[in-house]
Amino acid sequence: MKDLQRRGSRLLGFGHFQPERVLTNDELATMVETSDEWIRERTGIRERHIAGPDDSVASMAAAAGRAALDDAAVSSVDLVIVASTTATDRSPNTAGRVVAELGLDGAAAIDVNTACSGFEYALGVADQAVRAGSADTALVIGSETLSAITDWTDRSTCVLTADGAGAVVIGAADESGISPVVWGTVPGLTEAVKVSGDPQRFSQDGRQILRWALKDATGIAERVLEVAGVTREEIDVFAFHQANLRIIEPLARSLGVTDRQIVIHDVEVSGNTSAASVPLGLSKAWHRGELPRGAKAMLFGFGGGFAYAGQVVELPR
Repeated sequence: MKDLQRRGSRLLGFGHFQPERVLTNDELATMVETSDEWIRERTGIRERHIAGPDDSVASMAAAAGRAALDDAAVSSVDLVIVASTTATDRSPNTAGRVVAELGLDGAAAIDVNTACSGFEYALGVADQAVRAGSADTALVIGSETLSAITDWTDRSTCVLTADGAGAVVIGAADESGISPVVWGTVPGLTEAVKVSGDPQRFSQDGRQILRWALKDATGIAERVLEVAGVTREEIDVFAFHQANLRIIEPLARSLGVTDRQIVIHDVEVSGNTSAASVPLGLSKAWHRGELPRGAKAMLFGFGGGFAYAGQVVELPR
């Protein structure tokens, strides 16, 4: 029991996958009344990746997971958690399909659906499982095919959505490299972002979301830092949900982010990939060599439900 009381977890590797198909703003302008200038001004997005006929939530999750395992030099895990709001099947769950695809020899399999904060929720659960001794290693993935639930005639939403997957491997450690998760929901905003109807379609109240992001998100982000026991000056990388550059930039300013610190801006070329957005942006930057080893990164997701979650992590050494 004493060993478990000292036990923590840490990140070991990153992986990601994006479909080959790239949809530009100019192409979108041929499908709906919009323009490259209109989209960039309101969202900061230039292009996004869209799933092809052979791409699914499970296949992309497996590809990102395989890349993360390779990066971590880990061949097996005890637990797989997949965060997604676009999985089409109730059973088998997506995590179970990833276990089978990657040959992970009976690893536990959990799906999490808290939409855009799903990866941070999943990482929080995985961290707690490792701390408790229920797993020694875990694969945590965010994977989404938002294009499948997009109304391509609605310019307020179709300019945002995209597809992709991001993953991390975590393992047991003597000193924790993942802070306790700060998570919760926002009363009154449950219906602000949803996937509903027949066929299922993504919709949102953009004004309500922007108002919350500009007014209340900073306080929650500060609580993430407080629970982690760090100051904003000690953070090297800020990885917010890649919803919209016009939300990411004000949030960074309100937290007093300096030029020395890195803010992930992957939304510009990847669009909004919901639960995949934070690990996708981090993994791409990690594999480009843009993130220092051992750096402290703050993760913060928010969206459908209306749920939020965040933690501070130490990047692999």
